Parts: sequence; structure tokens; C-alpha cells
Amino acid sequence: MKIVNSLKSLKNRHRDNRVIRRRGRTYVINKTVRKFKARQG
Repeated sequence: MKIVNSLKSLKNRHRDNRVIRRRGRTYVINKTVRKFKARQG
């Protein structure tokens, strides 16, 4: 999982990426290609 300041560029790495807020943190997750994960905050 990458920890970054800006998730906008990582959201565009794959078409199935989703930006989701959980517990005050923002995540990029991907159900089909699980290596595309990132966290902000």
C-alpha cells in the first residue's frame, strides 16, 4: 500500500480504482487488481 499526499493521480492508474473514506482516512482500493492500493492521511 502506498501512502501519498494526493490520491488523484493514483486513482487514474486503473479503471476499477475507487476512492473510499474509512475512519477519517481516504483510500484507493481496487477489487479486481489488488496491487493498486493507496492511503492518504
